[in-house]
Amino acid sequence: MLVHMAGPTFFFYDLETSGISARDARIMQFAGQRTDMDLRPIGKPENHLIKLTDDILPDPDAILITGITPQKTREEGVTEAEFLQYFASHIATKDTIFVGYNTIRFDDEFMRYLHYRNFYDAYEWQWKDGRGRWDLLDVVRMTRALRPEGIEWPFAPNGKPSNRLELLTAVNKLSHENAHDALADVNATIAVANLIKTKQPKLFNFLLDMRDKKKAAALVGAGQPFVYSSGKYPGKYEHATVAVMLAKHPQKQGALVYDLRIDPGEFLGMSAVELAERWKFTREDNAPTRLPIKTLQYNRCPAVAPLSVLDEASQTRLQLDMKVVEANRKKLAAAQGFALKVLEALDLLEQKRQAELINDDRHVDSQLYDGFISDADKNVMRVVRAAEPSDLASLEPNLHDARLKALLPLYKARNFPAAMTGEERENWEQFCAQRLVGGGAKSRLAKYFQHLQELANQPGITQNQQYLLEELQLYGQSIMPAEANE
Repeated sequence: MLVHMAGPTFFFYDLETSGISARDARIMQFAGQRTDMDLRPIGKPENHLIKLTDDILPDPDAILITGITPQKTREEGVTEAEFLQYFASHIATKDTIFVGYNTIRFDDEFMRYLHYRNFYDAYEWQWKDGRGRWDLLDVVRMTRALRPEGIEWPFAPNGKPSNRLELLTAVNKLSHENAHDALADVNATIAVANLIKTKQPKLFNFLLDMRDKKKAAALVGAGQPFVYSSGKYPGKYEHATVAVMLAKHPQKQGALVYDLRIDPGEFLGMSAVELAERWKFTREDNAPTRLPIKTLQYNRCPAVAPLSVLDEASQTRLQLDMKVVEANRKKLAAAQGFALKVLEALDLLEQKRQAELINDDRHVDSQLYDGFISDADKNVMRVVRAAEPSDLASLEPNLHDARLKALLPLYKARNFPAAMTGEERENWEQFCAQRLVGGGAKSRLAKYFQHLQELANQPGITQNQQYLLEELQLYGQSIMPAEANE
């Protein structure tokens, strides 16, 4: 049963994970702190380790950053099912606004896959019962771009502007010990939020209000140019530009928006095929100008603001010539048929992406976005979560979604291994073997051990890093299927 707070609260959270792919990697640490709307802490912080299971190999590079070994999660952590039971009753309370630093693009995705794998709705934790989400990273970007006064802004060692959390806290003398520990990063994020709320309260509250997807849609959909901060835009322009809506996105709750810094002239005469080619991201130094169109999703708390916020100082800082912006807007507005060709180009890219997914060796764990789960199956999911481990297999005929049928034995094996029958254990061991050593010399396990050796041979490796690599070597050996040793 949910524990209700009086009125809305923030819940700042951060994850440490076994890798960067939410489809394939796992959460190893979850930490968070609830605050009131004035950012004052409510209750004790949350800090949970989550066990890695026998089918998962962590990315050694991730472990070298976090210092959390698989063995530590197994000794001190809980299962995913145990964690989510606690999360649902103590953390995802009514009117909670989940906040973090780059959570929308990273942590939120891991949380969605976590819920999906364990028979919870992947989305309700962020919208039902008045709940919501926000992301402080784009708030930081827009503050730096438009209202930087009163805050020190960091630069990376190469001299380029940087909004990395640990650099931002350092130059502003905010406490941030043990960076890349989830709870330390949570406390640092709250400190940064306090800094912006104190120094630039008007912008802070405006962006908090703008996280409402209806308000974002109203601003963007009005058809007028607006200010937009996004990591997709170059750092030399403080990740901000003036954009305008070109068309509604055909699949997502959002719009295709054009960067009005860029003269659209060279793109207007291109075919849909040519536009699709120029839309692709490339790191080549001499590559032609990429099509300056991006997807703006209303439900991702975009940092957008009306053009009126763009004062002269901001125009200078962002190197924006408003006469050029207006000239580009007029060219775009006069270009008949361009938006339709852009939509055709988007469709071509989507067809290619779908073909790549079909040819990819995807497993059910990664199929969250293959479709929404029916209400009928959601009712059965509740039964699954409440069932005794020994009764899980008998629930399979009640499930209609093929993904859920495939997930059910995995859910039992990962969360309740002691309750598996002999046949279930044999099936699980075969599954793990295929995941880890399928492909022989190119298997996940072979690549894992090879990468560990490469890291161990690097010059300047520290004693602690050496210890972590040794632990990872032992872990890989401990979950190695028996036939791999024969």
